[in-house]
Amino acid sequence: MDELHRVSVAEMQAAAHFPMWILLDNIRSMHNVGSVFRTADAFNISGIALSGFTPRPPHRDIHKTALGATESVAWRYHADSVELVAEFKAAGYTIVAVEQTTGSMLLPQHGGVSCHDKLLLVFGNEVSGVSDEVLRLCDGVIEIPQWGSKHSLNISVSVGVVLWELVRSAAGDLDLLTNA
Repeated sequence: MDELHRVSVAEMQAAAHFPMWILLDNIRSMHNVGSVFRTADAFNISGIALSGFTPRPPHRDIHKTALGATESVAWRYHADSVELVAEFKAAGYTIVAVEQTTGSMLLPQHGGVSCHDKLLLVFGNEVSGVSDEVLRLCDGVIEIPQWGSKHSLNISVSVGVVLWELVRSAAGDLDLLTNA
C-alpha cells in the first residue's frame, strides 16, 4: 500500500479539491450511493449533495461499496433538491444535469473544466432521471454518448465516466491542485 502513495483521510479532507459537487437526487440504491462516494474520492472532488429519498451514511450497504470514502469526501443532505440547487446557484456554481433530454450536449463537446470552475453535476433517479423542476434550474444538460440498444448506464458508471472526462480536461491544472 505504501507504493500507492495513498493519503490519509485527514490529509484528503485538508487537501485542495476540484470545486465540483455531485447532487444525487432521489437515488434508490445504497450501493450506487456508496460507489459514487468512492468515485468522488478517486477524482478528488469537493463533495456530494444528497436529496430526496437518497440513502445517506451511515449505513452498512453504503459503506460496503464506499470503502471509507464517506469519511474522506464531504457530503450534505437536503430533503428538497430544488432548494439545494438554488443554494448552489446562489453560491456561484454552474448547474449541469447529466440526462438524456432535448437540447442536451454530448459530453465530449462540453469543453471541460478547470480546477477553478465551480460546478454542480446533477444525477437523477435510476428510473425517472432528473426531475423537470431541477432541469429548469440547470445552466446546461450533458449526456454520455451511447451506441447500444439500451441507452442506459448505471448511475455509478455514469458518474465515473463524466468525472473522468471533466477532470482529465483539467489535467494542466493538476499541478495547481497538488501544490495548493
